[in-house]
Amino acid sequence: MDDTNLPMSARALDSSLANVKIPDLIISADSHVTEPMDLWKALPADITARMPVMEPFGALPDGGEDPVARIVDMDRDGLAAEVLYPTAALELYRFEPDIQEAAFRLYNDWIADYCKHAPDRLIGVPMIAMHDIDAAIIELKRCYDMGLKGALIWQVPHPDLPLHSSHYDPFWAVAADMNAPVNMHILTGHSYDRTSLTGFERIRGSVNIKTHDAINCIHDMVWSGVFERHPTLKMVIVEAEIGWIPFILQQWDYYYHRHGRKGIHKFPINRTPTEIFNGHVFATFMDDTVGSYLLPHWGDRNCMWSSDYPHENTTWPNSKAFIAQQIGGLPMERQTRLASQNVIDLYGLNF
Repeated sequence: MDDTNLPMSARALDSSLANVKIPDLIISADSHVTEPMDLWKALPADITARMPVMEPFGALPDGGEDPVARIVDMDRDGLAAEVLYPTAALELYRFEPDIQEAAFRLYNDWIADYCKHAPDRLIGVPMIAMHDIDAAIIELKRCYDMGLKGALIWQVPHPDLPLHSSHYDPFWAVAADMNAPVNMHILTGHSYDRTSLTGFERIRGSVNIKTHDAINCIHDMVWSGVFERHPTLKMVIVEAEIGWIPFILQQWDYYYHRHGRKGIHKFPINRTPTEIFNGHVFATFMDDTVGSYLLPHWGDRNCMWSSDYPHENTTWPNSKAFIAQQIGGLPMERQTRLASQNVIDLYGLNF
């Protein structure tokens, strides 16, 4: 049976990978928790009545909800730490502002408590609602006081609040001052609903629309001058893979030089999109053969490996073999950046 397209945890592993030297320190830049389904019962009735039904996310390993079990699974997989995102709650970014604010605050309390079991190894990213920027800033500061890192916002904003608008500037300024990366995960915001797509439409969502959303997100942040106005701000594109990024940057650079040099358009940026990306944008990858082919030439300072535990396409419990397959041919210095150092530097972790 050809198992090329199966998740790594379900594949017949190549025995030769056991001899490939990879870094000893491995950190997943994108893993998940499984919020308990009764978590939302603590919300006011008028909120829960307008929330979607938060169904369990299939049969997942216990570590998604239980931090004790998670550490056992991490040790089995050889991971020193994981950056943690929600699961079912990702869907809430397309709902009303009051739902987001109430539910996100509750989730942030829960994930902060979850991470207390092993605070040096479990790195929780808080969910931040972006309709009310003043409230978003208050919640970000509260979450950092609880030990959380970064700021998960919508990748596809409400149409009235595009990422290139000045609405976000106060938040960008505070996040930059706090060294809080802005995280944008797939399936957050006003885009496709995966639960409503079937057949070939599901593939269009999972590949075409997902990548389109990530491209537009980076485009609006780069081309509108966000990073010129906030020179220490960092952002992370999460779970959209990386193989497409060099091509998009090449195209953007071409039009930056073509139109900017000829004076056809005046752009609010003074560097090429590639230069801006290299200084400010990070992206996670998991199962990206094209991306791995390009890593010898590009991206080892901006890309970060991830396991996606405990979701169905996770590399657990064979992540070391997966890493060997994806980046084992690179010099150890590059492997180290991709497997741990980039995420350590980005979040200020103590390793």
